[in-house]
Amino acid sequence: MEGSKEKALSLSRHPADPPFLPIPAAVRPEVKRPSYFWKFFWVAFTACSFALFTSNAFRSSEHFVPKRNPAYLIKAVHGAVATENHRCSDIGVEVMKEGGNAIDAAIASTLCIGVVNMFSSGIGGGGFLTVRIPPGSPGMSSEVFTVDFREMAPSLSHETMYPPLSNLSQFGGLSVAVPGELRGLEEAHRRWGSLPWKRLVQPSADLAAGWEVDVELSKRIPWFADLMLNNPDWSAIFAPRGVFLKEGEMIYRTNLSKTLSTIANEGPDAFYKGPIADSIIRKVQSTGGILTHEDMENYQVKVYRSLKGTYHDKIIYTPDAPTSGPVLLHMLNLIEKYDFSEHNGLNTHRLVEAMKFGFSARTRISDPAFRNDTSIIKLIPTKAFADAIYANMTDDTTHPAEYYNPEYDVKMDHGTSQVSVVDKSGMAVAVTSTVNLVFGSQVLDPETGVILNDEMDDFSVPGTPNGFGLWPSPYNYPEAGKRPISSTVPSILEHADGSFYMAIGGSGGSLIFGAVFQVLLNMDWGMDLSQAIEFGRLHNQLYPETTLADDIYPKSFLDALIVRGHNLTVLDINRVAAVVNVVMKDEEGVIYAASDSRKNGIASGY
Repeated sequence: MEGSKEKALSLSRHPADPPFLPIPAAVRPEVKRPSYFWKFFWVAFTACSFALFTSNAFRSSEHFVPKRNPAYLIKAVHGAVATENHRCSDIGVEVMKEGGNAIDAAIASTLCIGVVNMFSSGIGGGGFLTVRIPPGSPGMSSEVFTVDFREMAPSLSHETMYPPLSNLSQFGGLSVAVPGELRGLEEAHRRWGSLPWKRLVQPSADLAAGWEVDVELSKRIPWFADLMLNNPDWSAIFAPRGVFLKEGEMIYRTNLSKTLSTIANEGPDAFYKGPIADSIIRKVQSTGGILTHEDMENYQVKVYRSLKGTYHDKIIYTPDAPTSGPVLLHMLNLIEKYDFSEHNGLNTHRLVEAMKFGFSARTRISDPAFRNDTSIIKLIPTKAFADAIYANMTDDTTHPAEYYNPEYDVKMDHGTSQVSVVDKSGMAVAVTSTVNLVFGSQVLDPETGVILNDEMDDFSVPGTPNGFGLWPSPYNYPEAGKRPISSTVPSILEHADGSFYMAIGGSGGSLIFGAVFQVLLNMDWGMDLSQAIEFGRLHNQLYPETTLADDIYPKSFLDALIVRGHNLTVLDINRVAAVVNVVMKDEEGVIYAASDSRKNGIASGY
């Protein structure tokens, strides 16, 4: 453990001048600053809201042991799948047992999550997939690719499409972006799949015909009482007798089952053209949306070699912008400069500071296809950029948000899922899919059973501060065909010799990349895979100006943050937060898999 406060402070370094990111003036737009009224109001409001999650304002593992969901570490020989629902992990493993590879398993598991955890993802959403293709012969290197199937703004989108202070980007048809999930999974299957498409889709179609409500779904249905009880599209499924379905009761998504069966037999074209597309477009437009047949038919997936970085003796492959992959590499580049061999209060402070600089860097991320100058996006994941930022890292104190020079707000979203897979050949997949907020746009097409995303809320609204009073980004305004910024980081890690180490990713909106970051650091501190996932986490996204801490986080480490000026808010570990699912292989070739208990996930292997 850490020694005296005086010893810790003696290690401090002083910030360089000026204390902000070295962004060239040519790429630094003029940005309005939030008024102090907004900052004060929303920080106070958020603090009060956070208090609702916990009955004690300051709980930690050394004074209080909260009840936790069970956590499982799976050991396997041939392959493993880690998802947020045991049914979907099992479906992926069954695919591999029948001769399917990691891509096949990831497709089947992802579609399954969209059925049983429809509040997180589904075919009405989109996401990103990172795949490792193992070497074809000795002496060759693996190849790692990213499939970008992020939702896309409809062709009628424009900067001023949302009235100031409205919630139309979050709820209703106008919040719906063009879904990309099926096109992304189709492209991955076309390039690297081995089993027939129907074999991968039909299990989810069969499951949608009826299954028992799991604990996580039973917990979330009552959160949306008015929607579930008073909207017939939703009540027919989630409250069919006028009361919420409970854990263990049967739930039926009959029309989604028919839709998935059609897609299994006819392929994804059946979703983007024909009667299914007709029905979805009618529903979106009848609820105020602008989605058209041309938008659906013209959607295109992007495939590219993944962004590559290093952290000590590991090689990291992650998606590029508009994801937060460049930010994850930036934070690891900062931490790499320290001696992180000991888990103590000082290093806890350093990881929070790296996170704060990471969130500042994230404010420069957007869809590169809509940027005239992408130099800053390319600079963020480099060691040189970390060298410049390192001069502003201080060991003795934290700083106000302005010190880190953010340029705009960070949206919160919680409707995301993560699937991580490795097979016996060393092919590995990390796929993050999403409908954005919980239950997406809250638009459910009753004819097809499809729940539509509200991904348009990940764009910025000109002239309107977000929930924390921050002004929007000129980089991230809606435009026709544009893809909004994402917090996702589905990543593949290799050892220095190029052998497979880990497939990792997470869900939980703006908490995702910080959670993945901390799991990687926990592994460095000698924890096994499940311990690294289950350990308490911290979060600081600059605004509101508070550091969130799980109530199981060691008190001595939190005390070290307090003496350095961090404003702590300690929250119930059982709240909805970031979830990380991982598969890995150790030096002896044993496969381990773990799904985060925060979402009641259970991995599977064979």
